[in-house]
Amino acid sequence: MTLYRQLLLFTVFLFSLLFLGVWIEKLHSTRNFLVNQLQSHAQDTATSLGLSLSPVLATGDVSAADTMMNAVFDRGYYHRITLQDVYGHLIIEKKLKVEFENVPDWFINLIPINTPVAEALIMAGWNQAGKLYVVSHPGYAYKTLWQTTVRISGYFLSAFILAMAFGALGLNLLLKPLKRVEQQAEAICKKEYDIQQVLPKTRELRQVVISMNRMTAKVRDMFAEQASIAERLRCKAYSDSITGLGNRRYFQGQVNAHFEQASDSDFGALVLLQVLELHEINEQNGFEITDQLLKRVADSIKKSTSTVGKVVLARLTGGDFAIFLPGLNSADVTEIVVMLNVEIGRLSDEKLIDRTELANIGCAFYDSKTSYGFLLAAADVALHASRQKGPNKWELTSMTTGETVAKGQAWWKDTLERVLENRAVLLYDQPVVDSKATDLILHREVLARIFLRPDEVVNAAVFVPMAQKLGIISLLDQLVVSLLFEQAENGAVGNRVAVNISPASLADDEFVQWLLYKLKSIEDSSLTVIFELPEYGAVQNMEAVKLFSHEVRKLGHAIGLDHFGQSFSNFGYLKSLRPEYVKIDRGFTKELDDKTGGDSEFFIDALCSVAHSLDIKVIAEGVEREDQADKLVELNIDALQGYLFGKPEKI
Repeated sequence: MTLYRQLLLFTVFLFSLLFLGVWIEKLHSTRNFLVNQLQSHAQDTATSLGLSLSPVLATGDVSAADTMMNAVFDRGYYHRITLQDVYGHLIIEKKLKVEFENVPDWFINLIPINTPVAEALIMAGWNQAGKLYVVSHPGYAYKTLWQTTVRISGYFLSAFILAMAFGALGLNLLLKPLKRVEQQAEAICKKEYDIQQVLPKTRELRQVVISMNRMTAKVRDMFAEQASIAERLRCKAYSDSITGLGNRRYFQGQVNAHFEQASDSDFGALVLLQVLELHEINEQNGFEITDQLLKRVADSIKKSTSTVGKVVLARLTGGDFAIFLPGLNSADVTEIVVMLNVEIGRLSDEKLIDRTELANIGCAFYDSKTSYGFLLAAADVALHASRQKGPNKWELTSMTTGETVAKGQAWWKDTLERVLENRAVLLYDQPVVDSKATDLILHREVLARIFLRPDEVVNAAVFVPMAQKLGIISLLDQLVVSLLFEQAENGAVGNRVAVNISPASLADDEFVQWLLYKLKSIEDSSLTVIFELPEYGAVQNMEAVKLFSHEVRKLGHAIGLDHFGQSFSNFGYLKSLRPEYVKIDRGFTKELDDKTGGDSEFFIDALCSVAHSLDIKVIAEGVEREDQADKLVELNIDALQGYLFGKPEKI
């Protein structure tokens, strides 16, 4: 029971006790007054009638006495008038039956009124001739007492209702600060840190609110410190301190992780950019100018790749930068390289250093599954070839079979439109298991594949970037979700599934409204859907993602963040977004195999602390060996996904 109700009930009890005491006292005093009135009325009648009867009885005229008694009895309100002789023998008696009008029997039984008997002596000269007894009728007294009781009870009830109404209002106002403290505590449980700006005037409540504000600020600072530690660990281990891009370790991990799950028809490019004579620039201009130059080169790289869906950027060492562009054909890659070369050329106009020969660019394009080592070597050959051409030049080489290089934007447009028309999408699913009990499946992730040819099936990493570039990603996501719901109706999937959608689709209002409508249509089913969004895309479309998350949560579904850790975003957005879970990118899971995996362990451990403080689960993907799983369990991972627990199977 709430404090408000307890205080209100206690107040009701006290008022009831007070009103009951006053009511009983008033009832008792009224009854005593009426009894006194009855006694006075009877005594006055007995005295006056006795005096009147004395001369009549002295002559022995009983008839006259009877007439006189009738006159008094008829005009008064008496129960009984009795005349007896000196020996107690009855001479005359007048009696009226006691009846009560408009007075309930329970009230008469509850409050008895003992009607007093008044006496008067009848004298005949100096001798006693008899005795007169008078008893007033109690009906009038009961009626008066009942009316008084009803009236007083009505007054008391009205006063009680008014007192309770004002008391409830007063208590509500007095306890409002406590209600805000309760809401503040509930907000802390939800990992929201609200500070009460308006302090109550009541001293005790004021101190409670001040203490609560201090505790809230402390908890908020603890979360911020945890997030800061996790971010520092990630930056220290995986980012370049000067440019803010990834370092060689981060770049290698991301590229290797991509190729581990790539299909045979995978394609994309790796670009190397080398700042010329960096050592000489440093000696001539100092490290501050050199660092500014490196930052400007990094900004030019970010600007040139800003329209690319997924991209991995890094400063490998010194003046060497790397760009990984999965899912882009040679024409798109060439466009980016040309743009980058132009942006680098513009740096000479800023006169940051006194030279125009700034950099060379080498690019290797691939159209089938390869490895990081081979691709890096090919890009290095292209970089060497560009240096042979002279400063500020670029070179593109192709690790291609000669077939896919012709698959440009027009080919992909026709292919994806045909996929949409024929609904040529295959659905696979892979289990996500509890880290403490790996036989317990928490949910299944639904994965989409498409047909390029009857004998060639490619995964989402190949066709999604192109669908985004062509502006048809929302149509593709709609098809995948439709097929998922159809399979759910047929009982082909479990009650809890995750499906990937592109953050770019959330900018399509028509797609969002369609999806919300479909979710409302399955409210009566047991199906729960978690919509997985890649972190790097979710950060770029944060407002749309927050709005979408709010809507699907109201319908009993959720969102999750995939490939978490690829983006170097501040962890603070997790507090407002509140995904169901974050799925650590397989690049960090893979690093647990390396001798340098200690940094990855620290990062994962810190991430789990931050996520768990927000009631967000952490899932590790790409788990393939028992020792990986054991290590991840030690790091407080909540769930695991990978070939160790099941390969993707066709639905």
